[in-house]
Amino acid sequence: MPFNVQINSQWGIPVSTMLLSAVTVGGFANISKDGDPPNIVIVLADDLGWGDVGYHGSHIQTPNLDKLAETAMRLNRFYVAPVSTPTRAGLMTGKYPNRMGIRHVVIPPWRDYGIEPEEIFLPEELAKAGYQHRTIIGKWHLGHSRKRYWPLNRGFTHFYGHLNGAIDYFSHEREGELDWHNDWESNYDKGYSTDLITDHAVQCIKDYSKDEAPFFIYVAYNAPHTPLQAKDEDMERYGFDSSKPRFGQGDKTGRGNNKEQTFAAMVTAMDRGIGEVIRTLKDTGEFDNTIFLFFSDNGTDNGSSGELRGRKFLEFEGGVRVPALLSWPSKLSGPRTIEQVTGFVDVMPTLLDVLEVRSDIEFDGISMLPVLSGERNFIERNFYLGLGAVVSTEWKFIEKGHNNAMKIKSDMLFKINTDPFEQNNLKDIYREKVEELRSFVKKYDTIQPPHPLPDYGAGRGGFLAPKEWKVTLE
Repeated sequence: MPFNVQINSQWGIPVSTMLLSAVTVGGFANISKDGDPPNIVIVLADDLGWGDVGYHGSHIQTPNLDKLAETAMRLNRFYVAPVSTPTRAGLMTGKYPNRMGIRHVVIPPWRDYGIEPEEIFLPEELAKAGYQHRTIIGKWHLGHSRKRYWPLNRGFTHFYGHLNGAIDYFSHEREGELDWHNDWESNYDKGYSTDLITDHAVQCIKDYSKDEAPFFIYVAYNAPHTPLQAKDEDMERYGFDSSKPRFGQGDKTGRGNNKEQTFAAMVTAMDRGIGEVIRTLKDTGEFDNTIFLFFSDNGTDNGSSGELRGRKFLEFEGGVRVPALLSWPSKLSGPRTIEQVTGFVDVMPTLLDVLEVRSDIEFDGISMLPVLSGERNFIERNFYLGLGAVVSTEWKFIEKGHNNAMKIKSDMLFKINTDPFEQNNLKDIYREKVEELRSFVKKYDTIQPPHPLPDYGAGRGGFLAPKEWKVTLE
């Protein structure tokens, strides 16, 4: 069924219409282990909203993502957690993040905390399938205070980027200290962080393509998360005038005439980088046999959710339903729009299923291979969104007293397949469904993790960051 997507009026963008069709069986190449194992490239945006990409009607220029959307699979109901660290934890483990003590907050700089070593991360399992190069480039955000939390102790063979969130795009500092690393050592590369992440990803692809073994690269951009900082040449696309005042603290590097202009420039810079990564995969002959997955870690905080209700921090659609594209030309023909409810915890089990890697991990996510291959139209399931919220093909439930940024005063039940904008609360009509879904979320809400993450601000007073974010604790 079609529905209209109205992009946020702050951009002054006209209504666009997008057809949401069920996945079509057929037209997919046979997926088997025949041939070379695929490369895997996961590109994660930071705080990119549903309405912040051109193929969803945004005025923000994202030509490379738009072009990819013309040939790839649009995962139209791809769900994540409403904040960063939980999504990244679920992506790396295939489990709901509250099992690891992360429910509604991120790991702040002053926290001695990380995902514990007993959790098995995706690159550790990929090593079993012969992936010699397992690289993360960009934002980690899964623990920084002890070496055991760092990427090189979680199955990655190479790390280039930053441990914390919200670094300065130009100085690469957080809490006044350099947070930019190459493996275990501080790195002093100069430049805009989005560009540095792109350049390193491009070089890694060129290097790894010379080997016969497949590679895994996790490109975790810090864009377009705050601080809002962009290069002047990118802001000029959106009317930036250097002779006029800059917003906020005008002497801060990378601020434009207003926030909207700066945010748009940040997204466009990231899109340009994604285009360079894709072109390098094509130039090296690797693109056709690369599983290329793009999505955002949560909804937007400074951009647009389109007509979706809510934004970052909220379990409404605008906070947890994000743009997502999947490409694997040698095995999955496109374009396709897939309405299957899927998300961050499904990535790991799906990849391991594709590679026929047998794992003893008890995943919360499930393999989407039957849907991607065309074997099945849909897999019926409930998808836990965190703190009293669940979504399925037909229904969306949010329990009263929950929702990260505000305590809702009433249970909410939406027929999400016909009411994607969550306008009509049907809790009084479908009371049995409310109780059924309440029972489902209770099972996960009541999990008592062994190491719960304290509230964001706890321990902030008097904190001093370690020099260049180097740590000695094991």
